[in-house]
Amino acid sequence: MDLASPTARALLALQVLQDSPGVSADRLAGRLGVTDRAVRRYVTLLREAGIPIESTAGRYGGYRLGRGSRPPPLMLSAAEAIGLVMAVLEGRPGAADGADPVGSAIGKIIRVLPAAVAEAVAAIRQVTTAQTASTAASPDPEVTAILVRASEARRRVRITYRLRQERGMEIDPWAVSVWRGRWYLLGWSHTSSARRVLRVDRVSSAVVLDEGFTPPGDLDPTAMIEEHMSTGWRYDVEVVVDAPVDAVAGWLPRQLGRLRPTEDGGTRLVGTTDEPYWYARHLTALQAPYRIVSPPELREAARNVGRLLTRAGSPD
Repeated sequence: MDLASPTARALLALQVLQDSPGVSADRLAGRLGVTDRAVRRYVTLLREAGIPIESTAGRYGGYRLGRGSRPPPLMLSAAEAIGLVMAVLEGRPGAADGADPVGSAIGKIIRVLPAAVAEAVAAIRQVTTAQTASTAASPDPEVTAILVRASEARRRVRITYRLRQERGMEIDPWAVSVWRGRWYLLGWSHTSSARRVLRVDRVSSAVVLDEGFTPPGDLDPTAMIEEHMSTGWRYDVEVVVDAPVDAVAGWLPRQLGRLRPTEDGGTRLVGTTDEPYWYARHLTALQAPYRIVSPPELREAARNVGRLLTRAGSPD
């Protein structure tokens, strides 16, 4: 856009008014690099276009958008547009569906964005989501857009990852997914020669490389995250259930651990936990007999849960 043209200056003035309600004529002139007289001319152009702009005089006066019969054009930066879609996905997975009212609104925003920004926003919109919470850290929108587009293009990335300290790694970004309000990068780390589930909010930079990759054909992002969440905790868990794997999978959340068939047609649940009581409460959803092999702390927690349930069911 040619910022020397009156129309371009008027649109830039509109963006400033949206970002800074009540901005003074002097400040607006400084932001646009023009005189106070020119500012009044651009405000007049916007009003003639049907955009309600209110002005107040005096020391603390200034311009602000008023309420009219129709909303003014919405001016979004690239980071604002990407961040908006990310926030909507965190709270409402249906935003990826064009038939959903929120999804329809996001689609309208995408259609009026510059091509480069629209591509990044559209890619993020297709991110796999699971039930979310609102307490997780928010990742950088531009870094997230780079990772999502690299995943779509099947291109390796070099990232800087913050844990106890920053370190670089090269990774094939199989998928980016939202799980319980947190954004995760799933892929193969060439630095560690292993599968990795990384938090996107800990990625401080990302650069797309020339090398390509092919993701696993059976990749299930949500299942991979939940399996990752079931390992690495204090207590090693083993539970044997007198029911087939398909039935047990329908009763328990996947983050409890991995399910393996036993020789007699039952299921072995293997995982880890830091909270035996929390784990024992989830096991009460099993609709078949089961036996806790380990750890002793989980068996004790199960006995406590059992006593509470027995007491609750007593007629006395």
